[in-house]
Amino acid sequence: MTSRTGFFVLSGVLLLVALVCVGEGVQLVATGKPLGIGIGLCAFVIPVIGVWFLRQTVRFGRASEQLARELEAEGGLPVDELERSKGGRIDRASADAVFTRRRAEAEAEPGDWRVWFRLAVAYADAGDTPRARKTMQHAIKLHSTEPARSNA
Repeated sequence: MTSRTGFFVLSGVLLLVALVCVGEGVQLVATGKPLGIGIGLCAFVIPVIGVWFLRQTVRFGRASEQLARELEAEGGLPVDELERSKGGRIDRASADAVFTRRRAEAEAEPGDWRVWFRLAVAYADAGDTPRARKTMQHAIKLHSTEPARSNA
């Protein structure tokens, strides 16, 4: 299953659970008992948090895809230069070497979203997903504050 397919399946499940949760919340509030009303109101909050999280994930995915398309158009996407085992696993030493180089690039040009995008890819290749996501968010923020380039 691809990550995109998995995302859509999990999103559908989340929305289904949200509907069930809201339905149960309505029934609990309809009991008229203070405890039922309290739990029912809490049942309304859970879907809101889930839908907010889903929205944030979609926004992050779209923004990072937009950056990847721009970088590809510029010819600046990172080249896969990692060594792999026969089974296809990334060699840790190779990933660390690429990461070290990408980090140095980001330190040299801290205001360029392109180097931060490539650093995020290096984090992901090294298996550090939380830092990869945080670094990609930084790249997205830098991109959104960058003045538009003119083609003149």
